Amino acid sequence: MEYLSECHLKLLLSKEWLVKVDHEKSTPYLLKFYSSTVDLCCCILITDTRNVWGEVLTSKQFARRWRDCNPESSFATITAEEEDEWRSRILDLLATAHSLGGIMDLSFEVVDSHNADLAVELGSDRFRWRWETYSLGPKVSADVLSKHLILPLISATHLAFGSADPVSELSAADLEKAVDKTGRTARRTLDTHIKHAISKPRVATTLQRMTAIFNFMPILPPIFTDVERPELVPPVLPPRSRSVSKPPRSQTHVRESSPDHNLVHEAVDISVDSPPQGPPSKAPSGGCVADSGSETEQSEGDHVAPTTKAAGKARDIRSSSVKSEISSGTRSPKRVGTSMSGPNTPSAAAASRQPSPMPPSAEQMSPPPAPPAKRAKRAVATSSNEDGSEEERKEHVAQSRGGTARRGPKQPIKRGGRRF
Repeated sequence: MEYLSECHLKLLLSKEWLVKVDHEKSTPYLLKFYSSTVDLCCCILITDTRNVWGEVLTSKQFARRWRDCNPESSFATITAEEEDEWRSRILDLLATAHSLGGIMDLSFEVVDSHNADLAVELGSDRFRWRWETYSLGPKVSADVLSKHLILPLISATHLAFGSADPVSELSAADLEKAVDKTGRTARRTLDTHIKHAISKPRVATTLQRMTAIFNFMPILPPIFTDVERPELVPPVLPPRSRSVSKPPRSQTHVRESSPDHNLVHEAVDISVDSPPQGPPSKAPSGGCVADSGSETEQSEGDHVAPTTKAAGKARDIRSSSVKSEISSGTRSPKRVGTSMSGPNTPSAAAASRQPSPMPPSAEQMSPPPAPPAKRAKRAVATSSNEDGSEEERKEHVAQSRGGTARRGPKQPIKRGGRRF
């Protein structure tokens, strides 16, 4: 058995469709048959409009199949010439049976087969024949159905609905002329031909209604002979209103607050976030200790020894250190607390004569006031015979007990251990 090739399919294009029905399953089958007495071969094409099957038989295969289906017609002895003549007559008989007139008198039955995809038997009272076909596959089947059935049906429908006279009333010669004209036009411009054939309202709605009937649709669409061409105008959307972007949360709070509150809020923000600009003001003599004093206190805090002497001896040491500073005049007098040296000391008098510092402006104010610095512990000299180191240590103690200056964040102060 040979496979159905493209060459065989081209030979089948000029053959008519034959229709047989499997009454057991109520399935219609369309058949196309081709035979050649020159090559003594034949082929068949069968479809149920969804799948396509085919078979090709050579001369030997054809003769063997006939003898299998009709064993009573086989001869005991026969020559080669008689065999060829006999095969030619049997092939003519099959061609006549696969014609529009001959297929009507033949029975049709789908039978089981161990080798074929689809096996059918045709027969009458005088002979029987069996086709054992195989499937062509979905790709080849679609191409075969398009070329052999769908496109010719569209052109025939266009001819039937497009001609002025009914096709059924035309003579054979006139119908041939109309078909030839329509076919040549469709062959030149197939796309335009299909467009004109299907886009007609009568054809399109007829196919629509026929499809609905075949698929058991409850509501059947009507058939129109003419349709209106509406205006295709897209709807115009209203312009979108531009949404005003909301300002940041902080700006909204400032805008909604009162002018007085804005001033206070800005002053507080400036004083908290950034220190006041400009060079630091020098501390007046006898006033608050500058920031350098705190640095000196941190760097030299390790040398300060905790007090171990009596309170009276410490007061004598402080008064002597103050007197030595005034007499020497090498260092600027520092402010000494009234609780330690009393109000009648020279340093207290000098501090009282100094003008009081100006109150800080609203920009230099800091929201949380810094707590007052704790007084440094009293230091006492460890030896009485070292005068230079004694004076420096006393001077440092006097500086550490001076007025506290308001500054930034509180720094940790290194202190000596407390002794009891």
